[in-house]
Amino acid sequence: MITTSTPGKLYLAGEYAVVENGNPAIIAAVNRFVTVTIAENQERCSITSQQYENHRVHWERVNSRMIVDDRDNPFQYIIAAIQVTEDYVQALGKPIQKYHLSVNSELDSGTGKKYGLGSSAAVTVATIKALCQLYQLSLSKVQLFKLAAIAHFNVQGNGSLGDVASSVFGGLITYSSFDRQWLAEFRDKIALPELLKLEWPRLEITPLQIPSVLRFLVGWTGSPASTSRLIDKVELKKGKHGPQYERFLHESNKCVREITNGFRQNNSKLIMQNINRNRQLLQSLSTLAGVTIETPQLTKLIDIADHFGGAAKTSGAGGGDCGIVLIEANYDIAGLQAAWQRAGIEPLNLAIYNYEGEPSD
Repeated sequence: MITTSTPGKLYLAGEYAVVENGNPAIIAAVNRFVTVTIAENQERCSITSQQYENHRVHWERVNSRMIVDDRDNPFQYIIAAIQVTEDYVQALGKPIQKYHLSVNSELDSGTGKKYGLGSSAAVTVATIKALCQLYQLSLSKVQLFKLAAIAHFNVQGNGSLGDVASSVFGGLITYSSFDRQWLAEFRDKIALPELLKLEWPRLEITPLQIPSVLRFLVGWTGSPASTSRLIDKVELKKGKHGPQYERFLHESNKCVREITNGFRQNNSKLIMQNINRNRQLLQSLSTLAGVTIETPQLTKLIDIADHFGGAAKTSGAGGGDCGIVLIEANYDIAGLQAAWQRAGIEPLNLAIYNYEGEPSD
């Protein structure tokens, strides 16, 4: 039996801009996980999840192809991960196996609350990591990211794939998105083993360290949001406001670079100034595109954090889900979290998660 786990994620800065090729974001892996277990099964292949207790997906093998009973299927990302990984396996000339795959996720609460921690990316990565063990594949972290990015993009069709990078690398990273049009063009022209070895245009993934004087806090507003739908809405409007959108990209890029410098220089003041600046940029994008990024409850979360001396903003696409705060450790963190609770905001017991004993490439 094989078991693998991968962390969820939260964006610290650079949301929306990171969707455009080469624009950076800063992302934190967090200490809640998706766990995938594989057990060999010679009779029939299946997928189950503790989150869907009454649902099981079966598939058959027809000439090594995966044929899925797709009726009412909640497991699109898992299936995409299996299909892409087994394309890679077959390209290496290895035989395909039968197995049962089960999934358990801590990224949502036990009562089904969705926190926006990147469960689709985490389950994609965890599935591929488990299959790499099953098929005895030796991939670098960059190659694992590339394989998972292909699988995830096959399902979602938009987004930066930064959440995939975060689940692969763990810790705190700066991530610049690769050219997805380039990938679409070469995906079917180049064998997967060779595609994973190539340099992908504009892709950058670099580890960072948070200064020891800063604490990372997360509050949940009680309202889930759809990242892909919000990205689609901004995508529809950006052509209509070309110069303003380009200005947003330029300023976001500059802001993320300053935060990155702050992490590298151990400069908490520079980091917090630019977290606040990034919030302002997202507010301007919200007005420009006519989408709600910072909901009233997120505004309340940020205002409370500001009152206690923290730097706060929405995380990810916004529209609900979580807000993040960076605050100095000697400030009144307990008071801040108590004020959140009085305002109907749930403090989440999360920390930045680093893989132990694994090379970062």
